[in-house]
Amino acid sequence: MLKVGITGGMGSGKSIVCKIFKLLGVPVFEADNVAKKLLDTDPQIKDELINLFGESIYIDKKGVDRKKLASIIFNDNIALQNVNEVIHPHVGESFYGWVTKQDVPYVIHEAAILFESGFYKLMDINIHISAEKELRLKRVMERDNISKEMVLARMDKQWTDKKKAKLADAVILNNNELLIPKVLEFDKQIKQHGKIW
Repeated sequence: MLKVGITGGMGSGKSIVCKIFKLLGVPVFEADNVAKKLLDTDPQIKDELINLFGESIYIDKKGVDRKKLASIIFNDNIALQNVNEVIHPHVGESFYGWVTKQDVPYVIHEAAILFESGFYKLMDINIHISAEKELRLKRVMERDNISKEMVLARMDKQWTDKKKAKLADAVILNNNELLIPKVLEFDKQIKQHGKIW
């Protein structure tokens, strides 16, 4: 079974691309959602984050204090790296456990920081979803109801599209073009050839 990584910066539209793959019957592992769930439920992660940031990083019975954690990691690269080092091994374990339950030609691993985390090296094919920066900004501001400055601060923590594209096997440009034909073509190539031409 082939493992296909899909990534893209904030507002690039990677979730929409993954929804189209799902409609084609391709199972999608949403790494970011799994990570959020593990933050709240995994006792080992909880212990490690408390060691890093103190007891107040968790709200009693509600799980991690997301606002507090975000304010720490978006202002401190070392803290961000430490949190990623705590979470990524657990997400990886969840992914491989999930893969063993699938019976399809290929699965998708969707992750915002697929390249930054190095997880792309474990994929057979990597697809990067790209879009113009101004369009991405507009999408995220509308989606999350946050200021341009806040979006830019978060974007600055991610690799550029150019850097990600160099590591990707294929790039899907999502400047409001029709995505379905592109996804259908990639699906066909992966199933027939085990790669993207």
